[in-house]
Amino acid sequence: MIPELKAHYDHAKKEMDDAIDYLKREFSHVRAGKATTSLLDGVKVNYYGSQTPLNQLASVSAPEARLLMVQPYDKGSMQEIEKAIMSSGLGLNPNNDGSVIRIPLPMLTEERRQELVKHSRDVAEKARISIRNYRREANESIKKTVDDDNLSEDHKFAAEEDIQTLTNDSIKKVDKLLEKKEKEILTV
Repeated sequence: MIPELKAHYDHAKKEMDDAIDYLKREFSHVRAGKATTSLLDGVKVNYYGSQTPLNQLASVSAPEARLLMVQPYDKGSMQEIEKAIMSSGLGLNPNNDGSVIRIPLPMLTEERRQELVKHSRDVAEKARISIRNYRREANESIKKTVDDDNLSEDHKFAAEEDIQTLTNDSIKKVDKLLEKKEKEILTV
């Protein structure tokens, strides 16, 4: 690929890789029945008037497969941490014993598993749409560069073919991540 068009390819690759990284982060927040500390990564706590990430206020650990433990650095923030976890939409009920907060993870019902699979598919579809949008943007910028610099049509077609290959590879990665997440969710 000629240097004038390589920049468009590199930009599209970076954007598509970012979409895949976003998907991985979103999937880490989907509970699959096993305790992981990343489950609480999105929880924000009202700490002295500002929304602070939980991992900045406490250490989070998973001592057992079905239990998360939150140990606040400041014992005065326990009530707010507990409130934030309950209102996070994760369906968790924290137990406060005065020094640590234990969060037992209940078994997922079949209905809840299906909801999580549906949510995962929606997130994966958003990633696919983003990847296709980056392909469209790259192809438009390639076409514009070819027209502006009076490059041959062969360069344009070759660059668009490379962008399509990159798109196909990125969508395959999304599909593999989704398949893995679905298997993880549906495994009892």
